[in-house]
Amino acid sequence: MLFLAKLAGIAVLVWFFLSAKSQGEQPYKWAIIGLVGYWITWWAIKLTVVTALAGLVAKSATMTFLLVQIPALCAIVAAFFIRKKLISDASSDKAP
Repeated sequence: MLFLAKLAGIAVLVWFFLSAKSQGEQPYKWAIIGLVGYWITWWAIKLTVVTALAGLVAKSATMTFLLVQIPALCAIVAAFFIRKKLISDASSDKAP
């Protein structure tokens, strides 16, 4: 995993932890769910998209750099939707 992807993973962990605290939910549970969702998405995109496109951009350093950032961006988007779902579920559980 790249350094930036690791930093984004830590940011997702903190983001989910703080979101759970603000919703009055279990912060460790949310943090683990967010981090696992981030990792699974990162690996899935890396093993499918990046592996398939790596040969096409092998000669360009800029394109290679951009290509290896795609899994982290997709994982952040997935984490956003996972968080949105968790918040929605927490809100519906609190409604009478």
